[in-house]
Amino acid sequence: MSRQLFGTDGIRGVAGEFPLDPQTVHALGAALGDVAKRLAREPEILIGMDTRESGPWLAEQVAGGLAERGVRSRFAGVITTPGIAYLTRASSFVAGVMISASHNPYQDNGIKLFGHSGYKLPDEQERLIEQEIFAYREAGLEPGTCSLQVDPGLDQAYVNYLTSTFPGSLTSLRLVVDCGNGAASQLAPQLLRGLGAQVLPLHCSPDGRNINLRCGALHPESLREKVLAEKTNLGVAFDGDADRAIFISASGKIVDGDAVLLLAARSLLAGGRLSGPEGKPTVVATVMSNLGLERALAARGIRLLRTPVGDKYVLEGMLRSGARLGGEQSGHVIFLDYATTGDGLLTALRVLEVMRESGLSMDTLTEELEIYPQRLVNVRIRERRPLSEMPAVAAEIRAAEAAFGPAGRVLVRFSGTEPLARVMVEGPEIAQVETFASRIAGAIERELGA
Repeated sequence: MSRQLFGTDGIRGVAGEFPLDPQTVHALGAALGDVAKRLAREPEILIGMDTRESGPWLAEQVAGGLAERGVRSRFAGVITTPGIAYLTRASSFVAGVMISASHNPYQDNGIKLFGHSGYKLPDEQERLIEQEIFAYREAGLEPGTCSLQVDPGLDQAYVNYLTSTFPGSLTSLRLVVDCGNGAASQLAPQLLRGLGAQVLPLHCSPDGRNINLRCGALHPESLREKVLAEKTNLGVAFDGDADRAIFISASGKIVDGDAVLLLAARSLLAGGRLSGPEGKPTVVATVMSNLGLERALAARGIRLLRTPVGDKYVLEGMLRSGARLGGEQSGHVIFLDYATTGDGLLTALRVLEVMRESGLSMDTLTEELEIYPQRLVNVRIRERRPLSEMPAVAAEIRAAEAAFGPAGRVLVRFSGTEPLARVMVEGPEIAQVETFASRIAGAIERELGA
């Protein structure tokens, strides 16, 4: 049975509309409460949110559903998604709930669930919670809120943990920090200043509606301008819930998750800490990671294992293979020795650690990575249909694959969170890449276009 509410990263949609309407969110709280009571005699659930204006009422509906089942909740207020994952694992919470739609605009929101282990819930457990949600809805469960008070000690405990992972200080560095007006707006400057860095904050003034608005990890243009204007050592941008990080080098180069994986893999390999199956140094990434990363890793004897898109699936691949490092081109990077999920703040610390220990700039650390031209086209669709049922689309894909051979890749997939078909084409020449991406996207639009 497929999941109807949960996508690749929890439940996501427009706040106030199904499945994020009050009744469904309240039912989710009740369903999660039932699960919690099967796991502990007096369970407690942790709730956090990003800076969207819909966050408080969604959190109160979840808490109301929990209270209906006799389950207590504690509220971290505005905190990052990985902060919720860490606190759930490090404390006695049976589960954690994060109210966030990550990189989406403010009108959207979402709900991510974590078990006591700090890992996102597996697909099968999400299916069981879905069944209970629908059962509560059909039974006519009325929505209702529970008032929440922020516990300020929770986010401080998270910052203290991150600080403890960094040996030494950052007193010689000047950094521009773009928090995307999201969950890291207070935490990131606090963390980095506490380690001695001179921090120039950018987009750290959330108003409930400006989260991810032409800023943050998806829009690093203003960060690049600030780094160049202020002549800083580095710039870092987080997305709305700060589970990803994108960097700007001193020269203005955008450094994505692929480059971070390469510099981190080299550092871990040198320290004998890049484990994998049968002792083979291994990094886990998704099908979206650039072919250049795969070849740069291979040149150092490091194997790249690919998974479907989503840091949840990267983590599953890491756990299966025994790899300690994995991530996505988009900036989700998982350092399994420190965290159970992608963490933008932790990623920034690990990057800064490599820079400090090597004495090298970000430009030098990433110059080895040759990026193959890549084109990603999103096609808005009215329905999803297997590629095998669309001969014209399949023919365009085969033509591209034949033209590129082993020097390129074609990937067509449906988004797990939006009504989109995503077309990715990668190859040695940008003109050829763009031609095939356009042809494949056009064929999909003719078949499925909204």
